[in-house]
Amino acid sequence: QVQLGESGGGLVQPGGSLRLSCVASGSIRSIHQMAWYRQAPGKERELVARIIGTASASYADSVKDRFTIARDNNEVALQMNSLKPEDTAVYFCKAGIISIGEVVVNYYWGQGTQVTVSS
Repeated sequence: QVQLGESGGGLVQPGGSLRLSCVASGSIRSIHQMAWYRQAPGKERELVARIIGTASASYADSVKDRFTIARDNNEVALQMNSLKPEDTAVYFCKAGIISIGEVVVNYYWGQGTQVTVSS
């Protein structure tokens, strides 16, 4: 079994910063990629940032130059700067993991953490 645990959400004023963290635990052989998605009320879930391995990162256009994704072992963090009201959403961690005893990548989701940007 693999679990993803997220933390770091909250309420912040426009222009402020937050750091989200997601830690993968359980029966892990290797982690192929980790990513952050978000879902605002009434909208579809969208990809915010992805990191393949530990260094190949990509971002949605809406967050480029404001958000930074980084991975350290089983943890992925999302540093969010210059936050805007439109960044308000539930943020979800997703990881592509090969479990011990497996040979294929399976994808797991965290439970989500609320980020609210408001004055």
